[in-house]
Amino acid sequence: MFGWNRKKKTASARHILVADLQQCEALKAEIESGADFAEVAKQYSSCPSGQKGGDLGSFRERQMVKEFNEVVFSAELHKVHGPVKTQFGYHLIEITERSE
Repeated sequence: MFGWNRKKKTASARHILVADLQQCEALKAEIESGADFAEVAKQYSSCPSGQKGGDLGSFRERQMVKEFNEVVFSAELHKVHGPVKTQFGYHLIEITERSE
């Protein structure tokens, strides 16, 4: 009906942010080989969320930068996606929950 009446989608995700592509790819390989996402985030992420294991909590669609938003609101849940390049650097993203 009217746009103002529609509920925006929400999601929860965690991420790891690093400055360079090679490091991002190496960390993804570590996680895919069994390393704990939260521990890798605590050790390597340059985002303050790294201290919480990369947890970004819940947020609305279009609340994050475009490249990040596109992955979070379209990609498979509970899988590590990336590297995703944004103005902040390179992200590994795991979507933990999403409303449809």
